[in-house]
Amino acid sequence: MSNGQTKTDVILIGAGIMSATLGALLKELAPNWEITVFERRAVAGEESSNEWNNAGTGHSSLCELNYTVEKPDGSIDINKAIKVNEEFQVSKQFWSYLVDSKLIRNPKDFIVPVPHMSFVQGDKDVNFLRKRFEALSRNPLFEGMEFSDDPAKLAEWIPLMMKDRRLNGPIAATRSEAGTDVNFGSLTRILIDHLKSKNVDINYGHQVDDIKRSGDGLWELKVRNVGSGAVERIKSKFVFIGGGGGSLHLLQKSGIPEGKGIGGFPVSGLFMVCRNPDVVAQHRAKVYGQAPVGAPPMSVPHLDTRFIDNKESLLFGPFAGFSPKFLKFGSMFDLITSVKPHNLFTMLAAGVKNASLTTYLIKQVMLSKEKRMEALREFVPNARSEDWDLLVAGQRVQIIKDTAAGGKGTLQFGTEVISAADGSIAALLGASPGASTAVSVMLEVIQRCFPQHLKTWEPKIREMIPSYGLSLMKNPELIRDIHAATARTLGLGGTKPAEAVHQTVS
Repeated sequence: MSNGQTKTDVILIGAGIMSATLGALLKELAPNWEITVFERRAVAGEESSNEWNNAGTGHSSLCELNYTVEKPDGSIDINKAIKVNEEFQVSKQFWSYLVDSKLIRNPKDFIVPVPHMSFVQGDKDVNFLRKRFEALSRNPLFEGMEFSDDPAKLAEWIPLMMKDRRLNGPIAATRSEAGTDVNFGSLTRILIDHLKSKNVDINYGHQVDDIKRSGDGLWELKVRNVGSGAVERIKSKFVFIGGGGGSLHLLQKSGIPEGKGIGGFPVSGLFMVCRNPDVVAQHRAKVYGQAPVGAPPMSVPHLDTRFIDNKESLLFGPFAGFSPKFLKFGSMFDLITSVKPHNLFTMLAAGVKNASLTTYLIKQVMLSKEKRMEALREFVPNARSEDWDLLVAGQRVQIIKDTAAGGKGTLQFGTEVISAADGSIAALLGASPGASTAVSVMLEVIQRCFPQHLKTWEPKIREMIPSYGLSLMKNPELIRDIHAATARTLGLGGTKPAEAVHQTVS
């Protein structure tokens, strides 16, 4: 470690968006606490947080059809959509606080306005989308959403997708200008740099090999320098395991009972990327469709405008795949070594229950580029193979656990915090919506793990996040105030990004 210390107040494992967010919150709430970060890669945000390893969607349920479910009576359940949207509003409030406080200088380095759209074809899905729109548009969180089943209007919204399209039935889309493209890799690096400026001890190239309770009640970590092989031990009052797919192994090593019986199933992702400026210029939106039958929710097809390194490109996917690695830079033995006596039967039950998912993943792995191009042409009818390249995205590890609703070996597709009863250690498991809800999730960690400080910290939390503790649903005026304030601070007033990010990739 850079300063040779053997004890610290807080240890954050992993220099991704989750650890960076928790560190930034704690530095505002308890500026005198000593915080140490361990990251086995050479830089921050190289795994799930990296801008090329995720779609960059600011998940707020404006376009993601899997957050709204049609119930047996035909009505649309929008409860999950409301929850995800509210959580993204919390993230925007905290980012705005950091900008207003001059802790982040240039918000367009990580967030730009991009319309969010849902796109469907066929009677059944058009009817579903219309009902979804009617249910959401009555809610102040989704104010301004538009619906159209007029091909001429859709040609205005998504000219690249409508060009040369043969209409064999009804077609429809919804559109919201409140959508965003978020560069979570850039945001992670900005936050980590901020933490470094606040004397947080950042240790790259350091692998946490073990976590155990020491005799004095603290957590003792065995940390290995990846380059030299040197091993050091460090103790802490609190440990946060934010290592993406690698979190499960470390949670298991901690031995806390809350981590028993939990398994993980890795799903890899691939995108098609287009950097041809003539093609890129014809599309300005994130457009989500319906997931294929048997596909996991994270495999909903979408065509996205991306702004990375001040350049514009298009991403289409994701195509699911399988690798036993839990991290993109992980080990081929990650899956097998995660199977323990306490989760063996849970994992076996999941294998039986998810045979169709396994079949789907195998088929996805076997797809040729031309087969992937056929899927893309459902969105872009005149897409040319030479304009699109294959990009390997990050690994996601879905939680497997026994639940009352789903029974033994239920595959979970959300994000979940696992913490010890005494609040001394917490781990983040799961995937989407993940990074978009980082601030809400880290506030949950703080509430669970530092309840003795909440009364003292609450005024500062409310300063950073004005909606803290309030239901936005019950405060429509507050929603409008937050939308206006965050749009102003983060530069989200319109759908045209700032000049610095308006050029296309050459």
